[in-house]
Amino acid sequence: MNRKLTTRALRLERRPDVADGRPEPSEASPSEAVVDCGWGRLIAGQTFADPAALAASLLDERAGQRDIAFYVDKPHLVVAQAPQQLFIDPSEAYRLWLSAYRPQSSARRAFTLRRWRTRADLAAVNALYRGRRMVPVDAARLWRRRADRKIIYVMAEDRASGEVLGVAMGVDHVEAFGDPGHGSSLWSLAVAPQAPHGGIGEALVRYLAEIFQARGRSFMDISVLHDNTQAIALYEKLGFQRINVFAVKRRNAINEPLFTGPVDEAIADLNPYARIIVDEARRRGIHVEVLDAPNGYFRLEFGGRSVVCRESLSELTTAIAMSRCQDKAVTLKLLDGAGLSVPDQIPADDRDAVAAFLERHRAVVVKPADGEQGKGIAVNLTRLEEVDAAIAAARQFGDRVVVERFCAGQDLRIVMINYRVVAAAVRRPPTVVGDGQASIEALIAKQSRRRQAATGGESRIPIDREAERCLEAQGFALSDVPGHGVSVQVRNTANLHTGGTIHDVTEQLHPALVAAAERAVRALDIPVTGLDFLVPDVAGPDYVIIEANERPGLANHEPQPTAEAFVDLLFPRSRVDP
Repeated sequence: MNRKLTTRALRLERRPDVADGRPEPSEASPSEAVVDCGWGRLIAGQTFADPAALAASLLDERAGQRDIAFYVDKPHLVVAQAPQQLFIDPSEAYRLWLSAYRPQSSARRAFTLRRWRTRADLAAVNALYRGRRMVPVDAARLWRRRADRKIIYVMAEDRASGEVLGVAMGVDHVEAFGDPGHGSSLWSLAVAPQAPHGGIGEALVRYLAEIFQARGRSFMDISVLHDNTQAIALYEKLGFQRINVFAVKRRNAINEPLFTGPVDEAIADLNPYARIIVDEARRRGIHVEVLDAPNGYFRLEFGGRSVVCRESLSELTTAIAMSRCQDKAVTLKLLDGAGLSVPDQIPADDRDAVAAFLERHRAVVVKPADGEQGKGIAVNLTRLEEVDAAIAAARQFGDRVVVERFCAGQDLRIVMINYRVVAAAVRRPPTVVGDGQASIEALIAKQSRRRQAATGGESRIPIDREAERCLEAQGFALSDVPGHGVSVQVRNTANLHTGGTIHDVTEQLHPALVAAAERAVRALDIPVTGLDFLVPDVAGPDYVIIEANERPGLANHEPQPTAEAFVDLLFPRSRVDP
């Protein structure tokens, strides 16, 4: 008999059936194995002989955590132990056989992959998790276990900025519970929604697979929600195969969307800015009636009180306050009267006056007086012919146009709810990173598709005269091909709707900026607003306020609790204290 064939046959006999996939328990593996992953516990279902014991372990879940019982042989029997508190997770399981996996040929990337090393890394991981509405880790507890080989955190870091763009966590089953199948699993994959580079998720999955492959593990499993088609497509592309493995979880606020069934079709049609508020209201038991999904209108009812909202604009904002914010000239006049720092501004009606204004300030901004979402804005204009063209373009978005002194600095949005600071973030103009092959126009299109996917279609980068002007100032044209790793800014404005990115700085705000924001909302007499500042440094006292938005996008400021603060304002008795 051929010895090679015999050896291969024995190897195939030992390989678990892909259609089954459950690792077999053995006397060598510990019973009732539980792994603390930071965001919750991974409960190895195959190590529990008694469904009641497995159910009891799930019911021992800590507040604010998300435990998962995986490889559950008879999930119905486990759920039967506590049917009001447990449910079968509607996820699919996939397996990558590491013996068949082949690493990708090395390629130059604009980001690096590495293991986590510092407390700052853990803070970055939590910022990513919160931004993706995932459960954060207990950083202190995880730091104490940093030498533990059971769990592995890997990160993607931008080469240029050092920003953490993605994270994945894996569990080594051999180290965790002596798995006789020599397996491993991948959990909590998260990529920053505004990451400027593609392929980060795939690179993290491959990196973790190669770590486990080097350790001699046989497979890497993943559990993914059944309707997450984008993730499933990635895993199948990498060679993952579906396996029949079940998971059981506890009914809690975090898991609520998994056991309450599909949301109402009208709610599903809301944009992200309305949906974040509606989801928070539903979590508190507040009745939601969608009035006009495309335009973001809905009614909330609780305890005999009813409030109609359009995203973060509610009946609590008066028509007077709203009109003060909508008219940029009125906004600055009121803030100036309150002793706050604002830029000089004039109407764009008199060309001679505009020319004199430009000569005095050297650089100006042109914008519609009552525009929104960054439409019709041109910044840092230094020549009169540029100003004339920008005024003509701005009139397409409103009859009244203003010219304003250009102020250099970071674009800072401060969200005020109930007259206090809830969130603050620096907004940066969109950039693309060259790969040495694609034109700037192609890179913009690719980046725009990623931004649209990450924001539910709310953000994209227009290719227009403003983009061309921005590129020309840097010596580029749309058809140019930037070298590998070369970063090119493609717009001067940082508005999110035109492709800008947002970076949380709430904890870094200087007290003078907080005080200025509080005075501003009192002057405008508006309970919810997004104030736009230009600052040299968010940790310093200097500023100018350029706008106030009566309907700020609360979804843009996760992980800060903007939706929670908004619903607290509307229905203070619904507040659920931790």
